Formats: sequence, C-alpha cells, structure tokens
Amino acid sequence: MPPTKLAHVVFQTNRMKEMREWYCTVLGGRVVYEDERLSFVTYDDEHHRVAFLDFGPLAPPADGKTELGVRPVDRPGVHHVAFTFGSMGDLLDNYVRLRDRQIRPFFCVNHGPTTSMYYGDPDGNRVELQIDNFATAEEGQAWMLSPAFAENPVGVEYDPDTLVAKFRSGVSVAELVVRG
Repeated sequence: MPPTKLAHVVFQTNRMKEMREWYCTVLGGRVVYEDERLSFVTYDDEHHRVAFLDFGPLAPPADGKTELGVRPVDRPGVHHVAFTFGSMGDLLDNYVRLRDRQIRPFFCVNHGPTTSMYYGDPDGNRVELQIDNFATAEEGQAWMLSPAFAENPVGVEYDPDTLVAKFRSGVSVAELVVRG
C-alpha cells in the first residue's frame, strides 16, 4: 500500500516573498492562495505543490537533535514533505500498520483540501501522509478560495483512532472528510 504521489513541499521561512517569487519563476508556478503568513503555489492542476509559511522569527538551527514523534525545533528550511494515498482505506490501513509498529503521528488534521497525518522521521523532518478530500484539483483550489479556508487555513484536528473506528463502522468517506 504505497502512496500514489508526492504531493507538495512546504518551506518555513522569514523570506516568504523572495521564496515565492523564486519558485514561481523557476517552476513556472502561480499563487493559488496567499495571506500574510501563508503562500500556496502550483505549477500544474494540483491545489498546491509548494507552500511557504512565515509564523514569525525562526530560531537558528540547533544541534540537530530532535525527538521522534514531536515537532522539531522551528528553523528555516523544509517544513514537511507530503505523500498522497489513493483512498481513505489505504491511508487508515497504513496508519494502523505504523501504529502497531509504535510509529504514531504527532498531528492529525483535516485541512479542507486534505485529511492528513504528520509524522517525524528519525532526523526530525516532518512527513505528511494524506488523502485528497475533493474529487478534482479544481474543487480543492476553489475551496482554498472560500471564506472557510481564509478563516482557518490550517484546519481541524482529529483523533486517528476515532477516524479508523468510524470508517470501519461504515461511515461514508464523504461524511468523514467534511471539515467540522
């Protein structure tokens, strides 16, 4: 049950404008959504391929040590890399497989365009495993332009074990991916 694609890369930076302009130039991209803290760029029909976060001053790189399963020290560079699974069943089966090996996400969130689980790798890099919540990229991009997304572009947290239980009890995927 491998993921179906590499979805996007997100950079944490205090130079969002310069980063956005460089990536748009280099990749032939366009801005899908932007506010004072976030910028989402695509170069194809995906809702976003590269994004930039500026949540305030960043600490200089520490000694490189992080703990598994917790958010690494805030620092410049790649915020996370995301991989998309083909279905809710595949994402949840993978979650259970990893959970049973004591690999647990540190953050689970329905962003709106995606239902996502974030993990820390052995070096402390963040990896997002996700599914797309919309049937098409156009629907996802349209939702990113909605007032609901502008009000809360990060999303709503959820408990993955509760999501597994609901899915296995027969709750429809359409119902499970609605952002509460």
